[in-house]
Amino acid sequence: MAQSDGHKAGANGSARSRCIALVGPYLSGKTTLLEAILARTGAILRPGSVSEKTSVGDASPEARDHGMSVSLNVADISFLGDNFTFVDCPGSIEFQYEGALALTACDAAVVVCEADARRVPALQIILKQLEDRGIPHFLFINKVDESAVPLRELIPLLQPASARPLVLRQIPIWENGVATGFVDLASERAFVYRANAPSEIVELPAAVSEREKEARFHMLEQLADHDDELMEQLLSDIPTSRDKVFQDLTQEFRDGLICPVLLGSARDNHGVFRLLKALRHEAPTVEVTARRLKLENAKSAAYVMKTLHTAHGGKLSLARVLTGEFGDGTVVTGPEGRDERAAGVFALRGEEPIKRGTAKAGETVALGRLESIKSGDTISAEKGGAVQAKGSPALPPVFGIGLGLKDRKDEVKLTAALGKLLEDDPSLSVEMNNDTHQMLLLGQGEMHLRVSLERLQRKFGVAVERQPRHVPYKETIRAGTQVRGRHKKQSGGHGQFGDVVLDIQPRPRGAGFEFNEKITGGVVPRQFIPSVEIGVKDYLQHGPLGFPVVDVAVTLLDGSYHTVDSSDMAFRQAARIGMSDGLPKCSPVLLEPVMAVEIAVPSEATARINAIIAQRRGQILGFDAREGWSGWDVVQAQMPASEMENLIVDLRSATSGVGTYTAHFDHLAELTGRLADQVLAAHRQAAE
Repeated sequence: MAQSDGHKAGANGSARSRCIALVGPYLSGKTTLLEAILARTGAILRPGSVSEKTSVGDASPEARDHGMSVSLNVADISFLGDNFTFVDCPGSIEFQYEGALALTACDAAVVVCEADARRVPALQIILKQLEDRGIPHFLFINKVDESAVPLRELIPLLQPASARPLVLRQIPIWENGVATGFVDLASERAFVYRANAPSEIVELPAAVSEREKEARFHMLEQLADHDDELMEQLLSDIPTSRDKVFQDLTQEFRDGLICPVLLGSARDNHGVFRLLKALRHEAPTVEVTARRLKLENAKSAAYVMKTLHTAHGGKLSLARVLTGEFGDGTVVTGPEGRDERAAGVFALRGEEPIKRGTAKAGETVALGRLESIKSGDTISAEKGGAVQAKGSPALPPVFGIGLGLKDRKDEVKLTAALGKLLEDDPSLSVEMNNDTHQMLLLGQGEMHLRVSLERLQRKFGVAVERQPRHVPYKETIRAGTQVRGRHKKQSGGHGQFGDVVLDIQPRPRGAGFEFNEKITGGVVPRQFIPSVEIGVKDYLQHGPLGFPVVDVAVTLLDGSYHTVDSSDMAFRQAARIGMSDGLPKCSPVLLEPVMAVEIAVPSEATARINAIIAQRRGQILGFDAREGWSGWDVVQAQMPASEMENLIVDLRSATSGVGTYTAHFDHLAELTGRLADQVLAAHRQAAE
């Protein structure tokens, strides 16, 4: 079949270099598939095991300790004269942002999944991202031997997860409940698996002949939906050539019109060779990817998939070269226009950098010491830089913890370490809460932050104490009063004298603080009035209940002064005294922040989510279908900030790990009774 559209080898006959993402739900077997690919192509002698902690991927201590991928795994292979970089992306929703960034510059993706209806929503999240971003993708049904669902029922079961038709490319050959081989529907050839060896072509077994004809015809019908010539052949009962079938499969795959489905078992190395052949013949190459990212006219451009700080090599930027070349010493320009000199070019296998030569278009390498370059940046070796490729938008955090240092001497060290941690993982953020004076680490879930703290200590030598998130309570008043505040002190020389009469009144919720004055006759000189306002504000930072006071109006009505002893400081102190005497008489009341929450979940879980909201003192405002997401709902609610702790844990527990939410501050509401008493008691205890 003729190769076109950037699919042919370079003009000098050099091997093509592709970048392929391995994505899929948590525990679907992506890292095991990477091991099988490395072993099948001779990159390693034998496949490692995730459970035995011997895999090339998941080599970091955090991944091995938790038995799951927590960052990208990268490895290069050569297959039938072509080069591939495989990027194994974490499956857990808490770590998926790393993969989302890397996907931007990948030529295609292999979506690894299991035959399990409970995993369909998790599969849908991944497929929708690929569909929305125009990235061609195969579906590789792993662990086919373990499927309790017949293949006839499996594709309809998985189809709701995909907006593109799932086009079955193979059917298994079964013997005594074990998949011993498969039939390729495009070539109409049967293959039998061989242990530690390539599959062997055999004569099509009679037992699967009828099923093969049926499945192949259905595949051709799906392809004919986008090819009038093929449709005419089917209607006229004209045999379709194999070349025509492969041509349609390739074109419709690259155009994102279909999602081909392949079968296998990564653990047993079954189906791996056929997957690699499909990628070699059908996956687009870097020219197509550069065009998708609108970088085809750039003389040199590379997209930074990930940033990592190594113990000895410093900062490395994992980059896919889309056009041009990048070598040791190449001066690159990023989005901010700052020039940086690449200190070395490296191949990565897992976390291990291996020195190599200049990288050409299509290759994926790590560039050393690009200090101002971040994940998601597009860099160029040309002055003026390159157009920035559109990557994946940042994810809003759904979980947060307070950070406290175990050793105060590490304060400066912590700031630098957090900066590097956030460069390594842009789905993290750090916030200093002005109300609670607490440093917060925010991310995508409890495990995400746990792993981040482990990295913080292992890679950067900073140990922190994990603290509960403090709720920024406020207080206000229900009644008003008038009060006099007098500050008089005589201690030799000039004394201190300030005297004010204040009117304190409540304001509507959300109206904020207001200060006025009605001084007549100069009883308080004009130059001291701003100091009175400052004194009032000083006290409002910690009201009678111990929290910042809001929605209060204070008016300076009267007062007196001394020509010698009065000063700004004296009137400031007088105002504080007046407020401390007056505010407790104004029926102070505690206010709690209430958040506007939007929760996205599969429709079958909506009733469970409504119960979770009610248990957390939330108020359901309504729900609707999630736009662009078949089978999902969005629930709108209001919920006290104090009830948001661990909300994401409950949501994901109720939705097989896929539920998520966004939240923002909405209003302050009065909190009384037992709950208010508990908050005040805890606050007093913390202050002691």
